[in-house]
Amino acid sequence: MPDSLPHMSEVEQACREAGLATPASELHGGLCGWLAGGGDAGGHWLARVMVDDSLPAPAAGSALARLQAATSAQFEDRDFGLELLVPDEEASLAERSGALFDWCRGFVGAFGLAAGSEPRLSDEGTEALADLARLARATAQDDGDEEDEAALAEIEEFVRVAALLLHGDCALAARHRNRLN
Repeated sequence: MPDSLPHMSEVEQACREAGLATPASELHGGLCGWLAGGGDAGGHWLARVMVDDSLPAPAAGSALARLQAATSAQFEDRDFGLELLVPDEEASLAERSGALFDWCRGFVGAFGLAAGSEPRLSDEGTEALADLARLARATAQDDGDEEDEAALAEIEEFVRVAALLLHGDCALAARHRNRLN
């Protein structure tokens, strides 16, 4: 298993310190979207994802640098070990679903920045991106029941697999095409 993500509270604190008005889940979704779309995983990812060239590269060893390193490693993991930075089961259903929708908003926006307006996607990738865009427009509901909990777990797994699929369509396929040329 590749490196684990830093704890959500560490990333939230790093976002505040960097002056970002972005929740940690949305920033992680943006990083994932950037990487899945074929964006450069180098030190200036934060400026690219946030579309703010004045943002400095995260300091080595910082929570944001560790977030980038772990996320990059997870995308390259052959066991599909990608984790989403969302609250754990202790948080309310509303908090967790809201964070998942924030993650999707970040993903869709940064994916578009990295992949461009007409990325080369498989039929499954096109469908997955459309589904992520729908989730990005969703809003959290107040607490629900066990069925809602199960549905959220299924949606979270779908989002994780969709991100990996899009990474395969864009980032991995582009690398493969470059090796062939």
